[in-house]
Amino acid sequence: MKAGGIVLAVIALPMALILGLVLAITSLGSDPANACTPSAAGTVNAAAISADANVSGFGREQLANAAAIINAAAAMKLPAAAQTLGVQAAIGESSLNNTSEGDGAINPDGTVADSMGLFQQQHWWGTVAERMDPPTAARLFYQALVGVAGWEQMEPSIAINAVQGNSDPYHYVKSRPGAVAVTDYLAKLGGSAGSACSVSGDARQVAQQLQTAMDNGSLILAEDRYAEQITNMANGTAVDGCTIDVRVLQFIALAVQKFDSVGVSDLNRHCTGSLEGAGTGSAHYFKGGGYAVDFFSINGGDLGNDGENNLALLDLLSSVAPDGTRAGQIYCRNGEQWPHITQFDDTCNHQHVDFGYTDGPLNVTN
Repeated sequence: MKAGGIVLAVIALPMALILGLVLAITSLGSDPANACTPSAAGTVNAAAISADANVSGFGREQLANAAAIINAAAAMKLPAAAQTLGVQAAIGESSLNNTSEGDGAINPDGTVADSMGLFQQQHWWGTVAERMDPPTAARLFYQALVGVAGWEQMEPSIAINAVQGNSDPYHYVKSRPGAVAVTDYLAKLGGSAGSACSVSGDARQVAQQLQTAMDNGSLILAEDRYAEQITNMANGTAVDGCTIDVRVLQFIALAVQKFDSVGVSDLNRHCTGSLEGAGTGSAHYFKGGGYAVDFFSINGGDLGNDGENNLALLDLLSSVAPDGTRAGQIYCRNGEQWPHITQFDDTCNHQHVDFGYTDGPLNVTN
């Protein structure tokens, strides 16, 4: 049960679909050079940060410190999720300022904390020089993070707190939007890898890629009637009232490229005549339908929680979403927010995404 008394529902799926989710290991597309791999942690080019840069209130010096954190994670071959966690932790501790002074906190034994640096690390973390060197301080943070069992599946603030030991385990929740915005900005500056994604702007071509993903098992459709909608889009045989907006197709494609397997339960309900949920007012239904997608699974795990895969999906959405993009399940999480995304209440057994209230394209390149 989540906070607020919301009970997580479970989608009953045929065993074949469950096995397909577990066994699917291939990614979308056949050309690795064109693959979108935002889950791969790469370095960023701090030298490309402009002197007047400002991202969520953070200037050049602070962004350079964030770049050092991101590059430390890349050097340790950690996943991209760790990069965002590190930046989130440093925002929560120091607002990305490499300060030689702490906040005067009192340790449990009554002594005054001698915290310093981006992560406000005390003397047992290392020497003054180590704690004041951003790459080294970040490496010390990550060495502790990987020692936390199951950190990848934890709510981000909880995972950070397991390392930092803040008295409030949710202290870092408010730092998440800034961390996502900063890591997205830095990734686009270039480096050995980045989180920018590429997908075609042609709806039929994207649908054909999704058809390939369905054929190889990396995209799972919970119902044949929705799988048929993608097939018809791929074949050019979709009729009015049964089409899927290109942005929905693009975002599913990006998700399939990022994750090993993706499960989708709902697409165009106008076509199927389904009135569940918001009925004719749903982005699944209005304007001929096809402006929304419901994800029920990522990498074989359900999305009825605040786990890492659910947050990673929304991180991906935020990195490409136009303003006005919507995501459901706001009360199924712990207060996280994302740039460009408006959140609303919905049942906790899936993750709803829709583009029905914005005319903007996805921020993707071909």
